[in-house]
Amino acid sequence: MRNAVLLLLALILWVPQAYCSDEYTQSIEQWRARRDASLKKPDGWLSYAGSGIVNLGKSTVGSAEDNDIVLPKGPARLGTLTVNKAGTAKFSAARDSGALIDGKPIKGKVVLKDKTADGKPTRIMVDDAWFYLVHMEDVIGWRFRDPDSPALRAYAGIDYFPIDASWRIEADWIPYDPVHEIELVTIINTLSKAEIPGKAVFEREGVRHELEPVLEDDGTLFFIFTDKTSGKETYGAARFLYSEPPADGKVVIDFNKAYNPPCALSPHVVCPTAPPQNRLRMRVDAGEKLYTSKAKQDA
Repeated sequence: MRNAVLLLLALILWVPQAYCSDEYTQSIEQWRARRDASLKKPDGWLSYAGSGIVNLGKSTVGSAEDNDIVLPKGPARLGTLTVNKAGTAKFSAARDSGALIDGKPIKGKVVLKDKTADGKPTRIMVDDAWFYLVHMEDVIGWRFRDPDSPALRAYAGIDYFPIDASWRIEADWIPYDPVHEIELVTIINTLSKAEIPGKAVFEREGVRHELEPVLEDDGTLFFIFTDKTSGKETYGAARFLYSEPPADGKVVIDFNKAYNPPCALSPHVVCPTAPPQNRLRMRVDAGEKLYTSKAKQDA
C-alpha cells in the first residue's frame, strides 16, 4: 500500500514537470519557426545583395562595371548620387532607367533620407529590388536589396543546439545609476554608442558570470555575447539575445533564443561585436549554430 501511495505521489509530481518541459520545448520550436519565416521574407536579412561606402561628391550608380557604385543587377546606368560635406545626399535618375520612388518616376534631384515618415530610408526601386542609403556614425553606406537575392536562394535553414531548459536562466539584475554609455566596435571597426542600464549576474556549474545588455528604446534588453563555442561552432563576432525588462531584481536570459547576427548571414550588413565584458568563459551549448548556406553545404 505504501509503495502504491509513493508511486501515485511521484506521478502527481512528475506530470506537471513533464507538461512544463513539453510546453517550454514547444515555445522554443515556435520561436524557431518564426525566426525561419522572418529569414525567408523578401525584405529579410537574406535579401541583401550589395553594399558599400559612399564617397563625398558625385558617384555614378548602376550595374555597369565602370560605375562608382556598382549594383548587382538593374540598369547599366541607374543615375547619379551627390553627397555634400553635411551628409545631404541627392539622386538624379538616368534617362530610361525605370527608377521609381513611391511608385513614381524620379524627376530632377531628390534627397535620399535616412528615415522617412514610416521610419524607413528612401527606396529607389529597380523592378522588385531597391537601392538606399544608411547613415552611420562617420560614414554613409549604400545597400541593395533583392527578393531574389543569391543569399535567399541559397538559404537552407538554421542549425541549432538541442533545446535545453536549463539554459533558460533567471539572473540577478544589478542596475546602474546613472546608465553607463559605451562604444561598441562593429565588424568593420567603426564605433557605435550604446547605453548599458545594468548587468545580469548568474551562476552556471558553480561559476559566476556577468553580462551587460544594451538598453533598447522600448525598454527590452539586448545582449551581445561570445562564449567558448564562438568562432568554432557559432559565429565568432557574437550572438544576439533579447530579454524582457528586469522585474523584482531578476532578468530571464534564455540562451535557447541566442541567434546569429545579420552579418553572420550576409556580408552586406554591419553588426556590433561583443564587448570585452560579455565574452563568457564557458560554452553556451544552446541557440543557433554557425550559419552555412546551401551553396557551402553542397561545396
